[in-house]
Amino acid sequence: MTDIEIARSVEGLNIKEIGKKIGLTDNNLVYYGSDKAKIKYNPTKRNGKLVLVTAISPTPLGEGKTTVSIGLADAMNKLGKKVVAVLREPSMGPVFGIKGGATGGGRSQVIPMEDINLHFTGDFHAITSANNLLCSAIDNHIYFGNNLDFKKVLFKRCLDVNDRALRNINLGTREESFTITAASEIMALLCLAKDLDDLKYRLGNIVVGLNSKDEFIYAKDLKVEGSMCVLLKDAIMPNLVQTLEGTPVIIHGGPFANIAHGCNSIMATNIGLELGDYVITEAGFGADLGAEKFLDIKCRLNGLSPDTVVLVATIKALKYHGGVSKDEVLNPNDEALKSGLCNLERHISNLKKYGVNVVVCINKFTSDTDDEIKLVSDYCKELDVLVSTSTAYFDGGAGAIDLANIVIDSCSKDYKFSLIYNDSDSFKDKVRKVATEIYHAKDVNFSELALDKLNTFEKNGIKDLPICIAKTQYSFSDDQKKVGAPVDFVVNVKDICLYNGAGFITVLLGDIMTMPGLSRVPSYEKIDLVDGEIVGLS
Repeated sequence: MTDIEIARSVEGLNIKEIGKKIGLTDNNLVYYGSDKAKIKYNPTKRNGKLVLVTAISPTPLGEGKTTVSIGLADAMNKLGKKVVAVLREPSMGPVFGIKGGATGGGRSQVIPMEDINLHFTGDFHAITSANNLLCSAIDNHIYFGNNLDFKKVLFKRCLDVNDRALRNINLGTREESFTITAASEIMALLCLAKDLDDLKYRLGNIVVGLNSKDEFIYAKDLKVEGSMCVLLKDAIMPNLVQTLEGTPVIIHGGPFANIAHGCNSIMATNIGLELGDYVITEAGFGADLGAEKFLDIKCRLNGLSPDTVVLVATIKALKYHGGVSKDEVLNPNDEALKSGLCNLERHISNLKKYGVNVVVCINKFTSDTDDEIKLVSDYCKELDVLVSTSTAYFDGGAGAIDLANIVIDSCSKDYKFSLIYNDSDSFKDKVRKVATEIYHAKDVNFSELALDKLNTFEKNGIKDLPICIAKTQYSFSDDQKKVGAPVDFVVNVKDICLYNGAGFITVLLGDIMTMPGLSRVPSYEKIDLVDGEIVGLS
């Protein structure tokens, strides 16, 4: 059965019953039918243990972090634990591109799968609309006299599809470009906002342009933040759904980790931590991207720290990092597997620099042999790292019971959380620390464009902000062809962007772009509506 067929074969509980499992009543829920709801709840304390699921550097085929996250939550539920999975919302860019949906797979899924992957409760549309309202306000202000003295517009339009033609557009008066909604500042700041008032404050603090004195112009100068907040008043409420096995899942926000900060909303996380004894959350792509930003941005800005980090590894990804092409990774190749273990070791050692407890999860595929699984397990034991194999894709929560027991035990252990860089470090030092400590680069090259922008930011009083590095997900370096665990390379900062409302500076490395393109054979070719039912969605 396909993922969508499996999802349809399960009749989930009424969402009201899912809410009751974690103490939510009718007063806390805004129902979107019987299978999903918005959550109206202001958490005041954090009771639960926080478990972050991340991964080794991925292949273009994906490694199954969401599947593992859901399976782990279902397994804890089977063990009688009060658990909440807190995940990101899918972007329609990947859904219709190459990656497909983001609701897990096999017997480890979140439902309603079709709705979550397509429009859901409209959060992405609201974010896109608020973003583009701000863009319209900017150009309207310029049209009617430009009293704020715009010399340069810094804020971009966005759209929730992959469309490379929008990377460069002519507005008649200037050249501009779109970014994908998942990488927009509105998405980033909504996910970092603590409540509606904080959201409005952050919206007003967005830097939208420079005047002729190179001074910042803010969204609040246009008196548009109130209208933007109106568009986002429902989108800021997290969404409640369930797994195939009836485990509560909160899904909210969907920033990419290769070009944004890759974490679900702080509101969703805080609600989960108050209502659940364990919260299973994830950060996008490899640990050098999603986990680094989760720890250095989300945890820094919100006083969080994960009690355990689960590092997902797959046999196929290890072979890929051992030099095998993506078309051959499902074939046996022990030498490539051994060679690729360097990528796993690098991520383990990086995570330990943060002082967190680490558990490796081998996400099993049908092509994996027992000998291959043993080889990786033995390697983890040599590194003195806890390891478990998950078959949640095939077996649901039952396939992750061992993983759940190990994670529960790990969460009871002491740890001393620390960050890679300090708030007071200079911008350049922050970039260098991440590049050298996490990527293992030998140096950083800053373009003149980036340095000129940095000078402007500093003249306007910008300091002490964390950084959000955008780069390829396939390599520790800024070159996706450098697989494995490369060392002694130079990373190239081509541009920087101030996300003042979100509270960080985005750093673009190599040839990374904030508007992805579609693949040669995109997923939309398989998706269709047949006899009233969606087919081809995965």
